[in-house]
Amino acid sequence: MAYDDPGRSGLPEPTSAVPVAVTEPGPDDPQCETGPDRFGVHIVWETLLLFGFAALVYLVWREDPAVLRGSGLRVLIVEVVALGLLALAAGLSLRTAAVNLAIGPVAVAAGLHFAEQSDRGLVEAVGLAGGVAALGGLLLGLLVVVLHVPGWAASLAGAAGVIVYIEQRSAPVLVQGDFDPLGVAGQLFVGFAAIAVFGALFGALGPIRRLVGRFRPVADPARRRGTAAAVVTTLGYVVSTVLAMLAGALVASAEGAVTPATGLDWTVLALGVAVLAGTSAFGLRGGVFGTLLTAGAIGLFLAYAQTRGWTVSRWAVGGVVLAAGLVVTRLVEAYGRPAPMFTAAPPPPPPDVTNGGGWTLPRPEPVGDWPPMPPAQHPLNTTDPWGPRRWETGPRPWDAEDR
Repeated sequence: MAYDDPGRSGLPEPTSAVPVAVTEPGPDDPQCETGPDRFGVHIVWETLLLFGFAALVYLVWREDPAVLRGSGLRVLIVEVVALGLLALAAGLSLRTAAVNLAIGPVAVAAGLHFAEQSDRGLVEAVGLAGGVAALGGLLLGLLVVVLHVPGWAASLAGAAGVIVYIEQRSAPVLVQGDFDPLGVAGQLFVGFAAIAVFGALFGALGPIRRLVGRFRPVADPARRRGTAAAVVTTLGYVVSTVLAMLAGALVASAEGAVTPATGLDWTVLALGVAVLAGTSAFGLRGGVFGTLLTAGAIGLFLAYAQTRGWTVSRWAVGGVVLAAGLVVTRLVEAYGRPAPMFTAAPPPPPPDVTNGGGWTLPRPEPVGDWPPMPPAQHPLNTTDPWGPRRWETGPRPWDAEDR
């Protein structure tokens, strides 16, 4: 006989606890993750980035201290800020789970436009380029969210269109204006650092994190993620394209000339800096100080290579950094997701006796009914069947006839 009630069998009920992933239904997907991300992996990784940054500072100082003083330091700061703006553009689009591969070509195109129009004034040149960049980002975002297509494919098509604009020039273009960013290098670095750090802190808040990364697929990638995800993703494309435009204008003003190129090497390098900084290539997750430290470290490495006389390709640096960043993405996804909650395991199902599984006890024999009354006496027998004389074989010594 199989028992389906553990309490009746006299055995203790199972109370072992096992980790069970807890999710709560979202408005448009019941499988979305909830709970705060674990930031321990970002703290550890950004600490390692800080050590790497310090080591590169030491190497550059030992090789050529002039790079970290005076005009050399200002040149380095402007280069780091330009690369950091591109990394912010890539990181923002990654956080929205819709990467923008057009940021490199946009930066080159913006640099060419700034070089040609900077004699009209800084505000007019940058303002017109910013308006065009915002419109292009809006159209790109609408293409992604309305058709619900992968962001990398749509942005690659947009990059092709920007490259067509770049190829209209065949020779380097000299900057016509006289704006020199070296004079405001300190202010540029403070502004970039503030945007990078405070933006990352704001994005680390649980509700904001889930809202920004809502376009990230959790089941079927072709399934629409809702209106909120569409709006945030479109804004991400607009802001990332504008940041890329600012980076291109800054590079043009610092170098004094812009050479027509596809700019895809800038895209690879910016994406590498973003993922190496701790931003997940899958979207949603990222650190706080990673972009600032990684952009500074890459800028220091390029300066160190220049002082050593090395010829370093931007493609090579971007490829190595991107490959290392993919390893960081795996670590972030493995150790940065919400921790599973521990709940009591449900009781096991009753054993199937028919299939020979589980445990059984022998079936007890049926018990007969107790007699409702004493047995009937024989008509000639007047002895009480339940009296004491029934059980005695001889006369009692105290009976009267024996006295």
